Amino acid sequence: MSYSENVSKKLNELLEKNYDAEKGYKLAAEKVNNQRLKSFFSARAQERYDFGHELKSEISNFGETPDKGTSIAGDLHRGWMNLKASLSGDKDEAVLEEAIRGEKAAVEEYEEILKDSEVPASTGNVLMKQKNAIVASLNEVKALEDIA
Repeated sequence: MSYSENVSKKLNELLEKNYDAEKGYKLAAEKVNNQRLKSFFSARAQERYDFGHELKSEISNFGETPDKGTSIAGDLHRGWMNLKASLSGDKDEAVLEEAIRGEKAAVEEYEEILKDSEVPASTGNVLMKQKNAIVASLNEVKALEDIA
């Protein structure tokens, strides 16, 4: 596998995860009752949509084709979120817990790719900016959990 194929494969994996997160956040915004949480989740969905476009651009810069869909794991996670929210007496709390779990996983995935010496500095800068936004989101969702 060539350098560009290898890097774009990793970026496509992140792109797929961002598609998953965007759909998950849209679902979360529909499931919660608290207006502040609805706004938070809607903003996160838009942020992940934007991240996806940035990643698509990076993949195209390598002469590769961006993926177009979500992952099976992401589809299963949303199904689990639906089930948990429907069974839980406190839907908002259940959805927040899932959001925290998802953001922690996203941070780990970004950190793993950022460790790769094949990722060029320009792409690394994009990934670092996105990872930092996810960390900020994780901190915010933890704070929301305390008040929800």
